[in-house]
Amino acid sequence: MTTSRPAHADQPEHVRATRAFYDAIAEDYAETFRDLHAAMPLDRALLAGFADLVGEGAPVADVGCGPGRVTGFLASRGLDVHGVDLSESMLAIARRENPGLRFEQGSMFALDLPDGSLAGLVSWYSTIHTPPEDLPAVYAEFRRVLAPGGHLLVAFQMGDEPRRHVRPWGHPVTLDFRRMRPEPVTELLEEAGFALVQRTVREADTRQGEPTPQAFLIARVPGEEQARPPATSCTAPPRRPRSP
Repeated sequence: MTTSRPAHADQPEHVRATRAFYDAIAEDYAETFRDLHAAMPLDRALLAGFADLVGEGAPVADVGCGPGRVTGFLASRGLDVHGVDLSESMLAIARRENPGLRFEQGSMFALDLPDGSLAGLVSWYSTIHTPPEDLPAVYAEFRRVLAPGGHLLVAFQMGDEPRRHVRPWGHPVTLDFRRMRPEPVTELLEEAGFALVQRTVREADTRQGEPTPQAFLIARVPGEEQARPPATSCTAPPRRPRSP
């Protein structure tokens, strides 16, 4: 059985484009959306519920962590969490704002983690730049690193057509933000070996500039509950969602 994979292995063009986009906008993004997570109590409640489901002290990865604000929130709920992101510029902000937490550069297509090493994985708006035909590979990688009984939380914007962001904050970069429907995503998760635990859809929060409803899926790897490590003491300020 494979125990780990390299963080940068033959990355496709859309992965390189995503990294370049967030490297360019990192500081503007982090400053513009600094207080967004604090303004969304329902999202915080869902993340808190996920933390309780996984269990205090459990090892968790926040994949596509951006400036680390969801990572910090999960740490404040007692999880042994670390962040992973493509963008070194985003990671620099995450490390600056969360000096006690671990952040690593890597790709969701090839996580540098042993098989079955996690009790939880959060993909908070981080699959929204992935072409639909590549999502099965991403969910298979999530399944690989989660132990039996482990939980996955996936968040994304609902819809059928992508939204293209061109020259955000004047930076010469462009990226598509893909919207999805819960039903086909659920099917892909089940094909990857997950069992759906919860499906939540909330309407767009127009006060925060959201144009579409938001979807949140929690899925579980079938099997016995994994043994959880002793509780650790983790504190960090609440953080905010990954995607504008």
